[in-house]
Amino acid sequence: MFSLKPMKPTFKCYLPPVQTDVKKAIEPPIKKLEPKLLQGEIVVNEVNFVRKCISAESSQDDLWGKLICTNFKVSFIPQDASSKQKSQLSHLLLGEHDIPLTCLEQVVTVNDTKGKKKVLGSNQKLKFNPTELILYCKDLRIIRFCFDEAGPESAKKVCLAIAHYSHPADLQLLFGFEYQGRRYHESKGKRVNGSTPQGGLRTPIFDRPSDWDREIKRTGASEWRVCSINESYAVSPSLPEFIVVPVSLADQDLKQLSVFFTNQRIPSWCWNHPNGSALVRMASISDPLHQRKIEQKIFTAITKSHPQRSEVVKSDLDKILPNILDIQSSFVKVRQICVIDPFEESEERWLTSIENSRWLEYVRAFLKLSAEMVFQLDGKNVSVILQEEEDRDLNCVVSSLVQLMLDPHYRSLIGFQCLVQKEWVMAGHRFLDRCNHLKKNDKEESALFMLFLDCVWQMMNQYPAAFEFTETYLTVLSDSMWIPLFSTFLFNSPKQRAQHMMDFAKNKAIPQGEDQVVYFPPVWDWSQQFSTKDQTLFNNPMYVGKGVACVQNGEVKTFRRTKKTYSSTLRGTPASLRNGLKVGEETLTRRGSLMSELRSDYSPVKDESPAERFFRDCFSRPADQQGLLIPLLAPSHVTLWKLYFLRWVPEACIPKGGSSTAYHKLSQLVDEIEILQNQLRQYKGRSPGNTPLPSPSGPLSDQRRMYFKACSPHDPPTPPDFLTSSFPFTPMGNLCRRSVHGTPISKFLNGARIWLSTETLANDSL
Repeated sequence: MFSLKPMKPTFKCYLPPVQTDVKKAIEPPIKKLEPKLLQGEIVVNEVNFVRKCISAESSQDDLWGKLICTNFKVSFIPQDASSKQKSQLSHLLLGEHDIPLTCLEQVVTVNDTKGKKKVLGSNQKLKFNPTELILYCKDLRIIRFCFDEAGPESAKKVCLAIAHYSHPADLQLLFGFEYQGRRYHESKGKRVNGSTPQGGLRTPIFDRPSDWDREIKRTGASEWRVCSINESYAVSPSLPEFIVVPVSLADQDLKQLSVFFTNQRIPSWCWNHPNGSALVRMASISDPLHQRKIEQKIFTAITKSHPQRSEVVKSDLDKILPNILDIQSSFVKVRQICVIDPFEESEERWLTSIENSRWLEYVRAFLKLSAEMVFQLDGKNVSVILQEEEDRDLNCVVSSLVQLMLDPHYRSLIGFQCLVQKEWVMAGHRFLDRCNHLKKNDKEESALFMLFLDCVWQMMNQYPAAFEFTETYLTVLSDSMWIPLFSTFLFNSPKQRAQHMMDFAKNKAIPQGEDQVVYFPPVWDWSQQFSTKDQTLFNNPMYVGKGVACVQNGEVKTFRRTKKTYSSTLRGTPASLRNGLKVGEETLTRRGSLMSELRSDYSPVKDESPAERFFRDCFSRPADQQGLLIPLLAPSHVTLWKLYFLRWVPEACIPKGGSSTAYHKLSQLVDEIEILQNQLRQYKGRSPGNTPLPSPSGPLSDQRRMYFKACSPHDPPTPPDFLTSSFPFTPMGNLCRRSVHGTPISKFLNGARIWLSTETLANDSL
């Protein structure tokens, strides 16, 4: 029936040991299919003679092997070791056919002969013997297994085990708690002075005052201080123990004010502009009777922290941006279009479906509002308060994007990780609920962090030399949300993390006072997941540091920004506040108010608002990669993130194509430049004596920053065969649809724009 499959046994027996013996008797000896297990990982159930589907059109490339469910992952072990689906990114904790249980979105069993299909949950019964198992994953993979030759009872048991163990009843049952406890005790000998030796800079966790003090000093926020009134979470259960507040507000004042805020989340500082204006986030005031009085106290304190005593602008994000349910609904739709539905033969229908999902619309909305806040901080020199009911979702996105646009520090790898740690993890974003790790409440699930990463990618796509990291890094970071081995994405708040870490340390006999980073590390130590070589895929070859000249019209120019304040006095003095913004003052409220960025001549517009003038000035200058970055927001500029949404789609994979080809050439060029620089340093540094000539190979291979090394004159000029538009991932082995050449996706991947309807373009705001 199938061209590539093991020899059929002479009879069927559903007792696995007997079946194995028969197999050995009639075939040459083959290797024993054993899984690679981590510390504390155990096999729960397994089934032999399983076929992993590689193609929907033909079974000739399918793999035969053993399907295993452990307390951590679903693992497929192929009989043929020479798999054609090897990815260039090799995970140290997961094999190429492994799926973490927390990564499973749906477990679907199918019986073709009876025409039955069932989505399995925890502790459910299965009344039919499955002939297929389809796993829908949260990282957008779809994996299909067939049980043609497997024992039906064994197949049923492994399906039920996968469904059960992917729905843990309690957070402590996630595998990370078992794994990290074992790892801690087994790696005691490797630690020096209580900590594991690590190279490079450490990402601050912001669980101690010193981390916040460094950030205050770095940004020059001299009128702000670290406050410890929330130590032991005495005031707010969702804020970190240490927050930054205005110097003029005493601890006693803050305690009295806290009772008026949702979840007692008093306003906390995020960042300071060099001009003195501050970015602050806060929850809603729960008592409307005291709202004006409380706001006035907060506004006064923030005004005093500004050297020019500038005013404060408040933005209520709940009234401006889509809510978490809208965002999740949009993400589900775009995932359905890109990964699950077959591509339509009509170009208009596929592209219109992407538009109708509203995902790109929401990406633009968050970038647009963040740009408006940048105008307030940088253009008008005023402090900004971001307000959200609980200050744990929308505020995380906007505060992070504002800082990313204004501060080049956050565009470095360590800086970006620092940004996520303080504005998401320590700010109390509900990662446990929003990722739905326990699969208890679908209404709480929301792809908010994914939307933030998409916004970051949009900026990277427009300013490729401004970010130290690559889109591979962003994609790997999104995938790490579904690996429950790190503390970063497992909890809803710092308090919940602290409580579970205390219980964990007690249960695993970890000495009191041991650093949490040591016994339950965050995701930021990438050596846990990837080799030094693979981590170089995170390095952007185009990244430029400070002091680099920019090029405009072929001329090299040193960029220095002329500081302007974009006052609203030309348009009259506003009299009152509406949502924290002054009535009569337009900060991009008119549709089309940022269209000036699309004009080739950047010419002034009659009756131009201060905001429009600010953005026109920004786009009339060459971009300073180490300065202010404002994204272009027209529909043609905000595009689908292909690597993330289409990396597992075989039809969308372009051999030796896509942006990876440019990355390949640039990496080789940068590597060659760095070798030459290293040789030049050695020549300059040698003494007049008998210093040997430098090695032509430059620095050692494991010390070089680029994944692709400089090629020799004898190397072929063409890209390597494994290079595709999905690099460093591979779509092989994912459930694929019928192949239709000339479909809209092929045109889109070849550079076609997402053309929106005439009405949408006419009414477009940016």
